[in-house]
Amino acid sequence: MTLTEKAAYLKGLAEGTALDADKPETKLINAMLDLIGDLTQAVSELEETTEDLHDYIEEIDEDLGEVEEFIMDEFGDDEDIDDDDEDDEDDDYYEITCPSCGEVICFDESVDPCDLVCPACHEHFDCVCDCEDDCDCEECADLERLDG
Repeated sequence: MTLTEKAAYLKGLAEGTALDADKPETKLINAMLDLIGDLTQAVSELEETTEDLHDYIEEIDEDLGEVEEFIMDEFGDDEDIDDDDEDDEDDDYYEITCPSCGEVICFDESVDPCDLVCPACHEHFDCVCDCEDDCDCEECADLERLDG
């Protein structure tokens, strides 16, 4: 039984009891039955609107799926896009603080770590590489010659 049917049933019960229309209790019951009828109608309208919105959302979702499919066909899959982003992350940048002026200098692998000049004060740095046994920078080669 729907809400509208239940409200109509209650109204029919009240009319069938032959209540005295002049009594305050009867006026109260009739007002409550009218209110129930109005609320039932409002709920029914909301249900219809909700169904319409649900259908509309489903249509939008289908259209969006078609757009996504078109974009993936046109521009490739997500993995290609992510690979480009990962390539950017692989670029290593180094930071060093100038001992003369305190300026923080950033450089990448293309710059020789033994030939750095501070752009602020133009002072040359000592070799800033992570020297290991197989290092072939000029500064480390000079040190090996002095030690050897």
